[in-house]
Amino acid sequence: MSTTSTSTWTDHVDRYTDEVTSRLADITQAARSGELDPAIDLLVAALERGAVIQAFGTGHSEAFAMEIAGRAGGLIPTNKIALRDVVLRGERSVDDLGGAALERSGDVAAELFAISPVGEGDVFIIASNSGVNGSIVGLALIAKEHGHPVIAVTSLEHTSRVEPKHPSGLRLSEVADVVLDNRAPFGDATIEVQDGVPVGAVSSITAAYLAQLLTIGVAARIAATGETPPLYISANIPGGDEHNSVLEDRYRGRIRRDA
Repeated sequence: MSTTSTSTWTDHVDRYTDEVTSRLADITQAARSGELDPAIDLLVAALERGAVIQAFGTGHSEAFAMEIAGRAGGLIPTNKIALRDVVLRGERSVDDLGGAALERSGDVAAELFAISPVGEGDVFIIASNSGVNGSIVGLALIAKEHGHPVIAVTSLEHTSRVEPKHPSGLRLSEVADVVLDNRAPFGDATIEVQDGVPVGAVSSITAAYLAQLLTIGVAARIAATGETPPLYISANIPGGDEHNSVLEDRYRGRIRRDA
């Protein structure tokens, strides 16, 4: 590799690092100033009444739901809803999972809600960088119709510049009770290696950071009351499976842990 190309590569690394760290710093400051508190309030209240946190995201935003539900250091009373559930537990064909049609469909939301283990008092946390696809907005609307609070994680910059795909004409940010901005730019990518060729997406990183801050906030709030937060420990350390199984049994039939 030439000195010139090496220099260009490290310049890109530095630029991207700056793009990521500046956004994480902004979210950190927002957390310190209380921006995340309304979401933490809803999540803690749900767990205190014995309810479950329902997490949903499509495309790359499914990674956010995975950060919320079913991971080491995460809260146990959490359930991940995924588009593939309409094939695994519904009557859809696996062919329906191809492409983006299902993600953009507002009709699939009713199917998802019907086959999900949603209980009274559950709170929904839904992630979508664009915040306009039909399945995302549709599930948020149905959750609200059934009396469930909805927390949105989205890019306010991006969603404000694109048209909603749900028949209601609404964006996720316009449906949710609480909106958290993931600070991703329009189009998600942050730098260019060539004119007009964007690269370096950030929404997955900033959303994962938000997920962990919310989890920490909820756990700290519960611990402050003298109670033990219902948290997973890694199944890959001694005693992990036993610890997790005991707590999972409290929510049997209400949380799913699919491969």
